[in-house]
Amino acid sequence: MCIVRHGLPFNFVEYKWVRELLSYINSDVKHVSRNTLVSGLLKLHGEMKEKLKYAIHKCHNRICLTSDCWTACTQEGYICLTTHFVDNNWKLNSKILAFCKLEPPHTGEDLANKVFEVLTEWEIDRKIFSITLDNASANDRMQELLGEQLRLQNSLLCDGEFLHVRCCAHVLNLIVQDGLKVAEVALQKIRDNIKYVRASESRKIVLIECIAQVRGIDTKVGLRLDVPTRWNSTYIMLGSALRYCCAFASFIIRDRKYKCCPSNEEWKRAEKLCEFLKPFYNMTNLISGTSYPTSNEYFMQVWKIEWLLRETLKCDDPVLQNMAVLMMEKFGKYWSDYNVILSIAKILDPRMKLEALRFYYSKLDASTCDEKINNMKEKMYKLFDEYEYINYVSQNVNVNGKSELDLYLAETPLEPKFFPKLDILSYWKDRQERYPNLCRLACKVLSILITTVASESTYNIGARVLNKYRASLLPSNVQTLILTQNWINGFEDIGNLHFLFHNF
Repeated sequence: MCIVRHGLPFNFVEYKWVRELLSYINSDVKHVSRNTLVSGLLKLHGEMKEKLKYAIHKCHNRICLTSDCWTACTQEGYICLTTHFVDNNWKLNSKILAFCKLEPPHTGEDLANKVFEVLTEWEIDRKIFSITLDNASANDRMQELLGEQLRLQNSLLCDGEFLHVRCCAHVLNLIVQDGLKVAEVALQKIRDNIKYVRASESRKIVLIECIAQVRGIDTKVGLRLDVPTRWNSTYIMLGSALRYCCAFASFIIRDRKYKCCPSNEEWKRAEKLCEFLKPFYNMTNLISGTSYPTSNEYFMQVWKIEWLLRETLKCDDPVLQNMAVLMMEKFGKYWSDYNVILSIAKILDPRMKLEALRFYYSKLDASTCDEKINNMKEKMYKLFDEYEYINYVSQNVNVNGKSELDLYLAETPLEPKFFPKLDILSYWKDRQERYPNLCRLACKVLSILITTVASESTYNIGARVLNKYRASLLPSNVQTLILTQNWINGFEDIGNLHFLFHNF
């Protein structure tokens, strides 16, 4: 457990002073070798895999996937596949199914073959509802081939119409990056400003002294440099620099070589830019969750982005206006038509339903509102009808010939002000008797993660497990460590988990 939890090397059990400590605690201890430890770890991994496989199969719901690729410090390519599903206790689960080495070239065909191989290994190739991917061209090809393979088995709802979901965080990054091109000169000056101060300890000390002269500012310097390909880090960089803008003005007097301080006008420009980016930053944080449903957040967040950009196009600031023009072009490329299945997730939010979406669509363009609502309604009934046919639960049509979906949409929506933090999964859990088929459909739609963050975050673990000090670790052992650590987290049946450790 120590090795799994903390990413320690396998020969940790052979360290002299570790063995001395264990012998001191228990003089009768039987020390194990590195090979014995690996053997025990593989056994634990195998038992936990069977436990997770059973939990997935016991769940009657379809599952959703996220996937992403990663290049290790050894230049080896890895693919991560994560499953998301609402279990029989109506809790959203995210578990890694595979973190395996992928031989080059990483084509769409290679990715599709590897994903399908993992799905068949776990015996879940007939339970797939959707897969969320970033915008890499190889991923587009991969989902096409994967969809074709799953269609051959006749295992997709609506012939796979809702299979592919684009990562919203990745699309949002592309949109904002296009806008930031307009302000690149100003941003580079702030980067140079931070780099100059962080280049030596003596400069940091001088800046701290300058900060101490400004009331209301923490003297602990938290200047952050951005990763230019990640706009949210650029937003954080701007915020950290603006916090010390007055101190930088004093720094000029103390350091005559300091030539890259932004002017007052440039600081004001940075402040406006930071204010403009704040809503996008908040949206990214909201939609990047993995422990709660995010699919029902998609519609409102994309709508807010479109509304904000349209309003910015009317503003008097030429820089922000030019940013909005470029961002609207990119927005139109990916989100001119809102994702249908994710918009359906908003209809399944009892505080919204169809009429709320009609209201928001009409705010953007009243002339196309009815067409969009009718299309979405048609798709939702198509999905429900097919799902109801496949997963027939009971004859649940009332005397007026209305279906569960008809009855749900006819109900008065909940007042958002009275339910600001509604647990949407609990809502549907409590309505299983009234809407048995619709509840199970809600499970599928609300299991969709609209970003690949769940898979991307695994690479933080991967970088700790496989680093320059452990570069010779076998890919199979890398996967064993990462998956076991992920599976242990969140296990509710502690008794069974203790049983596994005892056997180990």
